[in-house]
Amino acid sequence: METESQTEILIESLCKSFNGNDVLQGITLRINSGEVVAIVGGSGCGKTVLMNLILGQFTPDKGNILVFDHGEKNRRLRDLSEFNEFEIDNIHRHWGVVFQRNALFSGSVYENIALWLREVKGLDDDAIIPIAEETLRAVGLPNDRDFLMSDHGNLSGGMAKRLAVARALSMDPYVIFYDEPTTGLDPTNSAQIHDLIINKHNQNLPEGTIRTSIIVTHDKDLLNRARPRTIMLHAGKVYFDGPFEEFEAAESEIIRPYFDLMPLLDQRYLVETPQLPDLSKRKGLII
Repeated sequence: METESQTEILIESLCKSFNGNDVLQGITLRINSGEVVAIVGGSGCGKTVLMNLILGQFTPDKGNILVFDHGEKNRRLRDLSEFNEFEIDNIHRHWGVVFQRNALFSGSVYENIALWLREVKGLDDDAIIPIAEETLRAVGLPNDRDFLMSDHGNLSGGMAKRLAVARALSMDPYVIFYDEPTTGLDPTNSAQIHDLIINKHNQNLPEGTIRTSIIVTHDKDLLNRARPRTIMLHAGKVYFDGPFEEFEAAESEIIRPYFDLMPLLDQRYLVETPQLPDLSKRKGLII
């Protein structure tokens, strides 16, 4: 049985640059099982880069990333650099990811939810349909047959975001990564996603396993509700790491202006952030 002190992800002296731009400069973090962790900071500070390094989408220039292997008989931390593609795929079986730009597959709403339930968990349609209906209902989307079979390309931006969240949650993962889960949603739909993130985090998992939630966000309302451990990146380093209450009260000349501007950044983030590669096409990645 795992405990709250179980290390889920360990990052040591992590560095990453692009075209001479040093995005991350010696990041060191330990994320424990059961934590809700919010990664915040100004646009371009490396939040999404850090998440994609953990997911194995980018290779670090320097440093190490160790992740807890839930698939191993003798569960333990393992260095990501030592994994082959098959082993990375096995790690991803226990993770769920909501990408910033949704990364939905072509095809129907149903197929977006069903694909990994079918291929990873071996479920048939009789078992998948109730899961799809429940996760769609939970994120405030229709769950009738017509909607399930509709083309996801016809969805509005907000509906597509909620479908991406539903797809990740349908896998019932041990670790859930959320990259800007409420960007582009109105306050009512954002509040639904807040509830879903919090409720899903607290939901019981088999064998005493505790779910871990990692959220890249500018959403101040989400932070107010979740009260997470808050990590702020600035100038390529960890500038703050502590309880949200301390972050909220900080009078730092770096934290205070950012905190006050968070609502504006949350609205503008998709416009200002460069397009990342389509990571959904990588074999074995659960999204």
